[in-house]
Amino acid sequence: MPHAATARSTGDFHADRRYEYARAAFEEGDFEAAADLARQVLELVPDFAPAQAMLGRAAAELGSAEEAVNALHRALALEPEDALGVRLDLARLGALAPEDAITDGYVRALFDDYAPKFDRHLTRSLAYRGPALIADALRRACSRRMREYRFGASLDLGCGTGLMAQELAGCCASIEGVDLSPRMLEKAQKTKLYDALHEGELVAFLDGRRTGEADLVVAADVFVYMAALDAVFREAHRVLGREGLFAFTVQAHEGDGYVLGPDARYAHSESYLRALADDAGFDVVIFERVSTREDRGVPVPGLLVVMQR
Repeated sequence: MPHAATARSTGDFHADRRYEYARAAFEEGDFEAAADLARQVLELVPDFAPAQAMLGRAAAELGSAEEAVNALHRALALEPEDALGVRLDLARLGALAPEDAITDGYVRALFDDYAPKFDRHLTRSLAYRGPALIADALRRACSRRMREYRFGASLDLGCGTGLMAQELAGCCASIEGVDLSPRMLEKAQKTKLYDALHEGELVAFLDGRRTGEADLVVAADVFVYMAALDAVFREAHRVLGREGLFAFTVQAHEGDGYVLGPDARYAHSESYLRALADDAGFDVVIFERVSTREDRGVPVPGLLVVMQR
């Protein structure tokens, strides 16, 4: 599973070197060496959270669940915002509820680290096409509802580097984006496509918007980092004006509700999304099975949805 960058200094040269050796050993699959080196770091600097996380992950790989959980809990106690993503490891070990596995702090750290290579990695390595699929679905939704493929005030949730705004260029009277990662927002700013960009969590962002002010709300592959979506649907419905559109993609789950997958992303079921749409007061215009990206060359199952207020 992906982890945010953990290359930090302990303030102790010898501890830093041992930690880097531990990282290298872990990446090479030598988990015994990684665990031993992490313990050596912690003898020198007991409160170094990345070493606690390293020990926990290495112990988990070695089948030492109790030691793993204890070390991961210590890492989390030292850094509650969880930029290290240890909640994901605890959830995988059954020591934390899946819906509590991903925090804003983890997502922010992950994408701050990812920002410099984000667009290139997505389009070349993962064959990412979420924004293009959403734009095409919006064209078809507008055709079905006999409205022009143009939008008034638009909100881009989890805007990242601005790929969605590039697909919608020239189609929105205005567009504002929100994202947790300041480095992603720096990249988005360079597109010069946004009327405003906001750093923050998307539900809180929506909560601060005026009722009925938007004509379009989009979220391209953002909900994979969120478990329950009730609040998003409720707030998206509130901020949209009459006949406003809400378009998004998710990873697909064939059961009920949502699950945390082995790729450290949430997947949501069709029945769950349709129930939320009914509860919020949305009319489903398009609901299709798609794949927005690949994982090791294999398409990842997903859902593409356009709803109307």
